[in-house]
Amino acid sequence: MRPQSTVCPSLVAWGNAWLAGHVGLDEAADHVEATAGPAVAGDVPLRKYLANLRSDGLRELRLALPAPGDPLGLSGPPPFNSAAVDAGQAVIVVLADRNLGLVPQPDRRGSSYVGVLLEVHDAGPVRHDLPSLAEAERELSGAMRSATEALASVAGPAQNRPDREVSGGELAPGYPGRAHRVSTLATRLAGVLHLADDRGLTAGQVAVRGAALRELDHAVRRALVAAHHAIFEPARN
Repeated sequence: MRPQSTVCPSLVAWGNAWLAGHVGLDEAADHVEATAGPAVAGDVPLRKYLANLRSDGLRELRLALPAPGDPLGLSGPPPFNSAAVDAGQAVIVVLADRNLGLVPQPDRRGSSYVGVLLEVHDAGPVRHDLPSLAEAERELSGAMRSATEALASVAGPAQNRPDREVSGGELAPGYPGRAHRVSTLATRLAGVLHLADDRGLTAGQVAVRGAALRELDHAVRRALVAAHHAIFEPARN
């Protein structure tokens, strides 16, 4: 999982919490912009854009965390898929009569302004083959075990690197406790993936590590998507 901002997970979590009545629009937008900086969709500020979407029949926001060869959460069309894969993330806006796709890009105006521009695309239907939270949690646990076993045999040089502060796994009010737990764990594991270092390894060790980390990356992205969609799952005792 390559480094990226967490604007799309934040927008999905807080946007859906707003739609479900757990937070107000201002609170939701404030949390998104605390993560990303000032945000605009096209040329419309985020607050106004979300309000406009609700007037147009906004039903929910869905998260896509694709990677090359793994279009997780995407269902076309090709221009949207391509932009989302390049960005490593996207939001699918589900309206009453159509879907839109939001893809973040850096928005720099002058030397001091740093925000996010959400490019607006046409998007295909919501994917229904994505994992439930329970399925994603099981997959993540299995991938963690497999990666631990594979990497235990790969002895690389000691690395003296500072711990990386990882954020972006925080969900909004209204999400079940299990979703919070899975999202936090997946976000921490994403930070570990960012720090993976092949220096000092043989070609064979690099291959073993690469396979293990690819499997873990796949499970991490699926867990994050499932956690951010869990607000729609029926409550379970």
